[in-house]
Amino acid sequence: MESTLTPQQIFRKRAAGEPLNEGETPQIRRHIINVTLDNSIGALNRVANLFCQRGFNLESVAVGKTDDTSLSRMTLVTAGTTRKVEQVLLQLENLVDTVEVDDVTDLEFVERELCLLKVRYTSKNRSEVMDILDIFKGRVVDITPETMTIEVTGPTKKINAFVGMMEPFGIDELHRSGRVAMRRALVHGS
Repeated sequence: MESTLTPQQIFRKRAAGEPLNEGETPQIRRHIINVTLDNSIGALNRVANLFCQRGFNLESVAVGKTDDTSLSRMTLVTAGTTRKVEQVLLQLENLVDTVEVDDVTDLEFVERELCLLKVRYTSKNRSEVMDILDIFKGRVVDITPETMTIEVTGPTKKINAFVGMMEPFGIDELHRSGRVAMRRALVHGS
């Protein structure tokens, strides 16, 4: 099929992560998208439904108020080909409640996620749990004679590593907030 395409079509397909030949799999990328929208009834639902209707799985959704109480910011993490994600972003910009759409995937950004984890401990392994907690700069927010509830914040990779380190102790409960991301404010020197 590649031979029947013009050089411009080949360039566009490659840039969009689409296959050139039959049987090739599309190049799927993870996208982190910030959406600023009006605080109106059903606004969050309309945004989430737009992704679901287009066959996108939302890996993470985090929503909260902004400095302007009439607006909310929604951070979505999804995966898809560049072309399909761009199409959804254009449709998202046309929703009545949407104020701004920002795909920060290819930009410099800061991201954080909150993890609350309840882990089992004994008097024998308590110091080991606390040492790991110290390395990940977490803190104990609740404790019983058998379990500790721990809070850790950071990039998703850090949270994944922390959860992996806690699994051998026995995780009773795990709650993750989902990712929030913000463009990095780069300072240009003279």
